[in-house]
Amino acid sequence: MTEFVTHLNDVFERFGPIHAKRMFGGYGVYHQDLMFALVADDVLYLKADAESSAFFDQLGLSRFEYIKDGKMTRMSYYMAPEEIFDDADVAKVWAVRAYEAALRSRKPVTKSGKKK
Repeated sequence: MTEFVTHLNDVFERFGPIHAKRMFGGYGVYHQDLMFALVADDVLYLKADAESSAFFDQLGLSRFEYIKDGKMTRMSYYMAPEEIFDDADVAKVWAVRAYEAALRSRKPVTKSGKKK
């Protein structure tokens, strides 16, 4: 774990317990076993959806992008605002917003126990 990823426990202390898992050269950040953020190159990105992306757009925060099969792919994660690293209350607001977006985007589980 990088020092940056470890520090996120302090950043999101008022939000609640989080844990990070290694993935694709970065980390997925989870709360209650649901990924609400990711870290790539020690940059934090928060989950967004149609309901919450305007908050990120208003601040001019960029989306997480990567190249896949020669094409630019944009994910539904936006760079976190810098203020969250200085203010625990602001960090909690943004974490809740990202977690709620993750909840809304979660795939429903079928009767067989598999995700649709």
